[in-house]
Amino acid sequence: MEAPQKCFLHLDMDAFFASVEQLDHPEWRRRPVIVGGMPDDRRSVVSTASYEARKFGVHSAMPAAQAYRLCPQGIYTRPRMARYAEISERVMEILGSYSPDVERLSIDEACVELTGTELLFGPPERAARRIKAEIKEGIGLTVSAGIAATRYLAKIASEMDKPDGFFQIPPGTEEAFMLSLPLEKIWGIGGRTLEKLHGAGFFTAHHIHEKSEELLRSLFGNAAGTFLYRAVRGLESGTRARNSHSLSAETTFPFDLTDSYAAETAIMELAYTVMFRMLREGSQSRTVALKLRYDDFSTLTAQETAESCIQSADELYARARRLFERKYDKKRGIRLLGIGVDNVETCSAEQETLFDFGEKRKRAVEGAIMRLEERHPEIKVRKARLIGGRRTDKHS
Repeated sequence: MEAPQKCFLHLDMDAFFASVEQLDHPEWRRRPVIVGGMPDDRRSVVSTASYEARKFGVHSAMPAAQAYRLCPQGIYTRPRMARYAEISERVMEILGSYSPDVERLSIDEACVELTGTELLFGPPERAARRIKAEIKEGIGLTVSAGIAATRYLAKIASEMDKPDGFFQIPPGTEEAFMLSLPLEKIWGIGGRTLEKLHGAGFFTAHHIHEKSEELLRSLFGNAAGTFLYRAVRGLESGTRARNSHSLSAETTFPFDLTDSYAAETAIMELAYTVMFRMLREGSQSRTVALKLRYDDFSTLTAQETAESCIQSADELYARARRLFERKYDKKRGIRLLGIGVDNVETCSAEQETLFDFGEKRKRAVEGAIMRLEERHPEIKVRKARLIGGRRTDKHS
């Protein structure tokens, strides 16, 4: 019997942090909302900008002071990671009711394999629209969805009609679809890679398609050359390691990130995403993993195991940041950052650390914050970066 046609649904929650803030503050809807640091915070950056703010040129990882110059009338608010994690979990629960194979890519992004679910939910397009409607009606947020035969193409499809959009790449049209895209629409090609392509005389997907993989590898390096060769043919961009004994989150930037402070801010947000998942599952780990992909598509991974278990998001962030500081080449742009915990185990009293320097208390506080914000989203407990040696936490 012939194997069924593979089908993947990629979902991207639209301007997630800002959309949650507009959900919880109806008076902020249809107004420019900028989540991140305050404009007068030294070196603070934008985490997420609502679509209303993006019209003014505000985007993620932009210095908050620059965002304020572009959009002084915007509403600036600090992230509430516990609230975002709670909403994300609700979305993932919906996705899990449609497929046993849900790959959570980050707090606001997931890929669902719909292969073989037609008898339960109908054709993939109908299932995707049902999922979008269920998230909209049950949670109050919009998501953009894309369907294709590979995870990579589904990701690109989800970017084609934003916000609150849907796009499907029909089976058999993958290569033609990729060849129809301008280079800047090919997911994974950032600004620096685009410059290199133009400098080598490549201005369309067809120009790449005409060349052999060997030539592309010789021109752009092994990782980038292989990626380009496969991408324009509509092939999966790479394999994913799946490990049921790990928890991770990652974010791909829409442009090459060159500022260490912005990268560390992203690591903090990822740390809270992973930590809240550990709290929900009642799990623990001693091993922190870092994933770093540069603008030439080369990917670096590193991990470190300590004697004691991670007790708080602060500790997870600190460990991941130390890995980042040791491994990051400041001369190179960053395309993707990810952190995770490996060898995850269920918490037990016997495994608690003998010497507790406050991290256990932080874990308890973070769990209380998570539960409080789940019950009362109007209450904000916000976490900020260390600025000038002093902490800028604010509560209201």
